[in-house]
Amino acid sequence: MAFECRGKTSWPELLGVEKEVAKETVERENPYVTDVEIVLEGTIVPADLVPVCTRVRIWVEESGIVTRVPVVG
Repeated sequence: MAFECRGKTSWPELLGVEKEVAKETVERENPYVTDVEIVLEGTIVPADLVPVCTRVRIWVEESGIVTRVPVVG
């Protein structure tokens, strides 16, 4: 059985954008996302066994620019 999250689940247009702009965009475009995490590249985060439909991690470099496509999960 495939796992599906509600609302928009990927934001490729945010690659290279400033972190606060990316965070505001995700929050505005998917009201089901209640936890937007800004994560510095190189940070170790726990792996999830089950997708988390309410969270998006926004990976950034030290200058605050988004380095990976933000996705729900």
